[in-house]
Amino acid sequence: MFQDSAKIFIQSGNGGDGHVSFRRELFVPAGGPDGGDGGRGGDIIFEVYDGLNTLVDFRHKRKYTAENGQPGGKRRCHGADGADLVIRVPEGTVIRDDETGKVIADMSGGNRRMVILHGGKGGIGNMHFATATMQAPNYAKPGQPGKGLFVRLELKVIADVGLVGFPNVGKSTLLSRVSNAKPEIANYHFTTLSPHLGVVDVADGEGFVMADLPGLIEGASEGVGLGYDFLKHVERTKVLVHVVDAASVEGRDPVDDVKKIMEELAKYDASLLSRPQLIAANKIDCIYDDGETADPIQRLRDAFEPEIKVYPISGVSGEGIRELKFAIWELLQTLDRTVTVFEPEIEIDYTGDKNLPYTVVKEAEGVFVVEGPRVEKMLGYTNLESEKGFDFFQKFLKNSGILDDLEKLGIQEGDTVRMYGHTFDYYK
Repeated sequence: MFQDSAKIFIQSGNGGDGHVSFRRELFVPAGGPDGGDGGRGGDIIFEVYDGLNTLVDFRHKRKYTAENGQPGGKRRCHGADGADLVIRVPEGTVIRDDETGKVIADMSGGNRRMVILHGGKGGIGNMHFATATMQAPNYAKPGQPGKGLFVRLELKVIADVGLVGFPNVGKSTLLSRVSNAKPEIANYHFTTLSPHLGVVDVADGEGFVMADLPGLIEGASEGVGLGYDFLKHVERTKVLVHVVDAASVEGRDPVDDVKKIMEELAKYDASLLSRPQLIAANKIDCIYDDGETADPIQRLRDAFEPEIKVYPISGVSGEGIRELKFAIWELLQTLDRTVTVFEPEIEIDYTGDKNLPYTVVKEAEGVFVVEGPRVEKMLGYTNLESEKGFDFFQKFLKNSGILDDLEKLGIQEGDTVRMYGHTFDYYK
């Protein structure tokens, strides 16, 4: 099953906590602090895998979490780093921040392997806090948390040529004629529910990639029908080939069809119309001259040439296919065929990791309560009984913004602050 979009949650690993311990050996009565550092949390890495051409695997698993770093140990032992998590995606996958829609990374071109989220740094052990005046520090730093993010994956096919047109005009038949692709072909609307890619061989090992994109309908740029879901696949193509039913087998006007497709492309992205375009006037084997109806090929030429060249073809008999194929090839020789790579529009913000969510509440007159995961963690690793430890904790309250929030709530000297079983009197 083809799937070209998915929403997933990714989470890098937390850094391991620094350790608090002291060297205790026979004949070494004052060995000093020897608590080791915590390990680094695992990264979230996206990697292009050539064996994939769809995002269907992400339908069944929506959460991806890297391994946490291990805490430090005694005797200056460094905690093990968390294992990185590698997520495989097809080439052409664009990773967007789900909240803003901005591009984080485009797994195309030279972007084969990219770190999207870095793991948290490990906390340092108490061996780093020993000084000449403080030889037995009873605290260590906790590890930094990992980063969690909802992202949307979008697969935009990478092809030199895109076939666009209304349903049932013969795009799949044309692709099967000129390439090695074997798309499903049938006489009903929306036969093509997913893009099909085919390699078109020209000569001396040269060739190009052609994509049969699902049939568009009016209103596709506003989300009507299936067309909107696949308009994004047009964005990477270098040449657009409008396939129309020149014989009006189903009563459609080929001139009007090309104009409507252009309107939908312009509404989605006006720059698409500046790309080279050709018209493949298909089903000429079904055109019958009754002496009264105007020649549809001439009508197309009068309407669009010389800006857009018209090529009469028959997907059934093969007439005109060779001329169209080499016309596309000659046009591609004049273009830069470097894969279009979407530039990043956002950088992951790690500054917020230093200030994990916390709450500062005025519980009663003169009584304030502070809670939050990092506050609780810091209290567990800080020896408030020592002067150095208490000073360390006060700096944490200041740098995290908690003291500023208390002042905004109107705290006065002598008021009470409660934190997870600890009670403090506030003095500036």
